[in-house]
Amino acid sequence: MIMSLDGKISSGDSDKLDTDRDWQHIRGVKEGLWQYYNLEKVTDNCSLITGRTLAKIGFNKKKEKPHRIPVTSVIIDNKPHLKKSGVKFLSNKFKRVIVVTTNSRHPAIGASDNVEVIQYKTKIDFVDLFEKLKSKFKINRITIQSGGTLNSILLRAGLIDQLSIVIAPLLVGGSTTSTLIDGEAIHYVSELAKLKALKLKSSIVLKNSYLHLRYNVINATKIN
Repeated sequence: MIMSLDGKISSGDSDKLDTDRDWQHIRGVKEGLWQYYNLEKVTDNCSLITGRTLAKIGFNKKKEKPHRIPVTSVIIDNKPHLKKSGVKFLSNKFKRVIVVTTNSRHPAIGASDNVEVIQYKTKIDFVDLFEKLKSKFKINRITIQSGGTLNSILLRAGLIDQLSIVIAPLLVGGSTTSTLIDGEAIHYVSELAKLKALKLKSSIVLKNSYLHLRYNVINATKIN
């Protein structure tokens, strides 16, 4: 993922603001942004993202027929944020689309042969979901490209093993701007095991004042 030096993954707290769209216009940031997109192209052949993010960047409005890529896209979408048009575009863009939802009327249901739906009744069980992705779909590695709230849920559940973060030379600020890890804060000392320590794998200085940091997540956190 890409974030600012102060940990922000968006330009602000409105859906009208978007990192991909906004940061390419900021002098001192736009010059090196291409390095993140180059790294993004060589991630796993399975990615996890939210329907909200896809709707935000305009997937419901795309009309062109894209070139299909050999990637499986796992999409978390309860509301739903995706419309029939968005699901159709995704089915044309990706080799396989797996929509995970609690919405029994999601437009992905029965949409296409390469679109599968995993449905939960009231709340998505992410531990169960990852087990299904591994056993049913033979997915052993997945790149997570979601927002701070979902990142927090997956991290707390011990489902994130590695971090690959590009740090842009930018300070965003704003107490309500989404960060890499949002969600509910811990409240008690007894919850300290929910915090995840990291072990640095590599630190690479990129061009134009960018950094690429890679960590292993120590999921078996011990509190002395």
